[in-house]
Amino acid sequence: MSPLVQLAQEEVQNPLIPPIPELVIGLLAFAIVFGFLAKKLLPNINKVLDERREAIEGGIEKAEAAQIEAQSVLEQYKAQLAEARHEAARLRQEAQEQGAAIIAEMKAEGQRQRDEIIAAGHVQIEADRKAASSALRQDVGQLATDLAGKLVGESLEDVARQSRTIDRFLDELEEKAEAAR
Repeated sequence: MSPLVQLAQEEVQNPLIPPIPELVIGLLAFAIVFGFLAKKLLPNINKVLDERREAIEGGIEKAEAAQIEAQSVLEQYKAQLAEARHEAARLRQEAQEQGAAIIAEMKAEGQRQRDEIIAAGHVQIEADRKAASSALRQDVGQLATDLAGKLVGESLEDVARQSRTIDRFLDELEEKAEAAR
């Protein structure tokens, strides 16, 4: 038998199971490394994780508080905006009412001034008509007297009689003119 065959026959051990001394040394080394890591690194890792968890939870709480505050500010702004719109509508309505009142007042004032001007015009026209009528009566009377004096051949200087005759003549003319209308 060859030495290889003999070695193979002597060792019938499973190749997946390591030899016992190596296994013990590996387990001891693992326990030492694990103990070191558990004593030194694990508290630091837990501390960092706790700080991070607290920061995240604090950040979430701050974000929720900020969101609640933002919501309340938004509601306040909406209320102020609604109030401002209501106030603007009220002011617009008041301005329209005041504008309508001013327009009505200006129309009434214009109507009053127009009526005053018309009344003053009527008074002026009536005064001018009377003055023209009076001046016309005097001129017609004077002309009639002069004409009558030339026709009769003597002067008609009696003013009272002359005035009565002229007035009676003009009154008859006015009555005839009114009857013709």
